[in-house]
Amino acid sequence: MAERPDRLFVAVPLPLEPLAACRALIDGVRGGPLGDVPRWVHVDNLHLTVRFLGETPPDLTPDVALAVRDAFEGSRSFDVVLAGAGSFPEARKPRALWLGIEQGAAELGALADALDPALEPLGWPRDDRPYRPHLTVARLDRSSISSSEVIADELRAAAAVWRTSFRADRVVLYRSHLGNGPPRYEPLVEVRLAG
Repeated sequence: MAERPDRLFVAVPLPLEPLAACRALIDGVRGGPLGDVPRWVHVDNLHLTVRFLGETPPDLTPDVALAVRDAFEGSRSFDVVLAGAGSFPEARKPRALWLGIEQGAAELGALADALDPALEPLGWPRDDRPYRPHLTVARLDRSSISSSEVIADELRAAAAVWRTSFRADRVVLYRSHLGNGPPRYEPLVEVRLAG
């Protein structure tokens, strides 16, 4: 029987203090009358995705880990400021709710760009789509479309004066485990960014 593929992604994790700030913001909106409309992301799993790799043959995972190490060797740490909120794909029919990046987006984009040439020889083509870093906090089903615009507005209003910051000092290759509760993200490789 063939091994199941690994589901991989590369991300910058959030430290405890900004996670607590995100939890307080989300809990405030979740406690409102429409707070049960979205499927909220498990706050402890919040991260800034650098690149989603998807299903990967397990025998290729060690090569991906080496490529991630090589791609970020010598990269410098940077400040990230999370502020504001929005929704995808459009305000009138949102499918996902997110918190915005006020500072650090260019540096996150540079990390994504550095990863492309390291992954290309392993079979991942360069990602030519514009890189738009954000922090996904909830997803909305089609069945909740009538209330989704309202809950998106509530999150935007709550985040209008909200902000939190941290020093992004590491990038992690994760393997995600789905099913039986919230997703679990297993760190496979952690690359420390230079001070």
